Amino acid sequence: MRFRRSVGVSGLVFIFLASARGQKPPLTLDDFFNAVEIHAVQVSPDGHSVAIETSRADWSANRFRHDLWLYRGTGEGRLVPLTNSGRDSAPDWSPDGRWIAFLSDRRQPSPPADEPSSDDKDKKDVAQLYVIPVDGGEAFPLTNGKEEVHAFAWTPDSCMLYYATRTPWSKEKEEAYKKEWQDVNQFRESERGDQITAVPIQASTGCRWGGRKEPRPIWQVENRVKGLAVSPDQSRLAISTESRSERGEDREPYGIYIAELPGGPVHLALHTQDTAENIRWSPDSHHIFFSYSHGMPEGPYEDSQSRLYWVDAGGSKSIRWAGSFAGSVEGFAVTKDGGILAAGRMGTEVEPYAQASANGDFTKQPEWAGTYEHISAALQSSRVAFVFSSLERPAEVYLAESPDQMEGAKPITSFNRPLAERELPKGKPYRWTADDGATVEGMLIYPPGRFETKPLPMFVFIHGGPEDADGNHFEADWYQWAALAATDGWLVFEPNYRGSTGYGDAFALDIVPHIVSRPGKDILEGVDALVKEGIADPSRLTMGGYSYGGYMTNWLITQTTRFKAAVTGAGAVEHVANWGNDDTTFDDAYFLGGVPWEAESNFNAEAALWQIGKVSTPTHVVGGSEDIRVYVGEDYLLERALHTRGIPTSLLVFPGEGHSLSKNPWHGKIKVREELKWLNKYGGK
Repeated sequence: MRFRRSVGVSGLVFIFLASARGQKPPLTLDDFFNAVEIHAVQVSPDGHSVAIETSRADWSANRFRHDLWLYRGTGEGRLVPLTNSGRDSAPDWSPDGRWIAFLSDRRQPSPPADEPSSDDKDKKDVAQLYVIPVDGGEAFPLTNGKEEVHAFAWTPDSCMLYYATRTPWSKEKEEAYKKEWQDVNQFRESERGDQITAVPIQASTGCRWGGRKEPRPIWQVENRVKGLAVSPDQSRLAISTESRSERGEDREPYGIYIAELPGGPVHLALHTQDTAENIRWSPDSHHIFFSYSHGMPEGPYEDSQSRLYWVDAGGSKSIRWAGSFAGSVEGFAVTKDGGILAAGRMGTEVEPYAQASANGDFTKQPEWAGTYEHISAALQSSRVAFVFSSLERPAEVYLAESPDQMEGAKPITSFNRPLAERELPKGKPYRWTADDGATVEGMLIYPPGRFETKPLPMFVFIHGGPEDADGNHFEADWYQWAALAATDGWLVFEPNYRGSTGYGDAFALDIVPHIVSRPGKDILEGVDALVKEGIADPSRLTMGGYSYGGYMTNWLITQTTRFKAAVTGAGAVEHVANWGNDDTTFDDAYFLGGVPWEAESNFNAEAALWQIGKVSTPTHVVGGSEDIRVYVGEDYLLERALHTRGIPTSLLVFPGEGHSLSKNPWHGKIKVREELKWLNKYGGK
């Protein structure tokens, strides 16, 4: 079935005829990029309501809308918009269930004309902290500063919120700095740590905060705050930190700290080699749960799968939960009885697991085949909410009565019903044996109506990370567009090469120091197996990927001439300059066995640039002009090398975009539109 980029008159006729025959119409480019992405799900403390954050394209405004929704579960239940600014994120229920706090970079009203506002002209629209009453009423801001609020947490009595911003400067200090430095950027010297502030939300007699109404700075933190969490007994605040620059290059700042409330001393509970994510207290206030993706928190650093730990609030060695689980713990929620409910990736499925205690069994719960994410558990109820998708079921939010009844969960949203009404591709896992005897797995996604047909023209679609994996899920965006490629007639092969998650830590770490050559062999051996079995047509092979998938694409076009076309984005062709610019320099040096002057041979041996002379594959290149993760200069370098050699190439640079094309939805849509054109032009299909 050929792909149609838009539905004109002929497309409407086709859809009408298909509907008349009882068939679903085909997926179009417009359908695909009108998908709604679900970013956050938070079930209310009593389990009756759910707060949801979504994003979708606003084509006329050239931006993505971020909206908050509220599902009320009484009676039949109904979903209503909670906010309407299109600039709201990170909803979090107050423990009493009366309020929802969130972040928003909406434009705040200017002060009255008779009030001084000399700073307004210099003020940018950065995220501020808001609350909205659940029973009705307008959202109102709790903060109105120049600095972005990037972490916040409720007190258990619902009277107050703690929040973190970069340490504000006085007007006099800002003016003196600007006078001295003008528009010059002091790359490191201008960086500064955070301030944690308390702000009351209500001054009722049940609150212990003395009736204060204005925000009150409490602590200065040397580094940047990643997460905040107040203990259920309200005696301590847990703080996880990261580098003040947000660059992964200095290990000293990382850790979990404990501040005694209401304004006591701060002490280090656990020093970590990288950032502890998603900190959560146990209900008894004795331990702090956290996710960690870099081996043992105490070290040494390694790029392993994501794991779940907790640490005693008094400070001690961390203890791993799900210790016998070979896969990756993708997310978790703390249940009311002190256990956890987690999403565990094993192979091509992400399934729900429960564990009652640190030394208990990590037990898979009854589930559907597919992918579970954004799991949220109620504080006072057994109810859980989550997002579920599979190849043929676009993502929606579901509500279950308990963790062991997730098979019977009911959908409470229909954001992506238009996609579900299209003919979507089917797929299945595929396994092959690598040259060293290792079993490698991936996904095969077939054109609609052609499941298990062979041979087919094949698009090898390489995931990023590398700490990630493809599987049985539905995603519709500029980064993961397998459903569109399959609809366009390609058999999509998604290899979970060495370095992928869901196959054990040894498998994930088996790319050190061969960051592209080892996974490159896995991918090519998978292609060989598919050709040998007659599944893939060897005369019509193409490939592509973004980020680490771009790294791999750039490498593989230097290793073989069998691919007729390639599409690559934000992928390095050498590692020295990219190490110097990357905001995650830990992993570059880790994967290559050291920094450039310690591992020169690895940096050169694993670089595609030195082998560009062997390339004959027409290659389409994209990148964001403001990308720090993979400097856009790598894209220019690849394009110039191919152009110099006379290889057909094209480069698209998206203005204002970083590594993730999150600024303007037109950029991602144009990217995929042109990549599909490139595959069809040169791919021999």
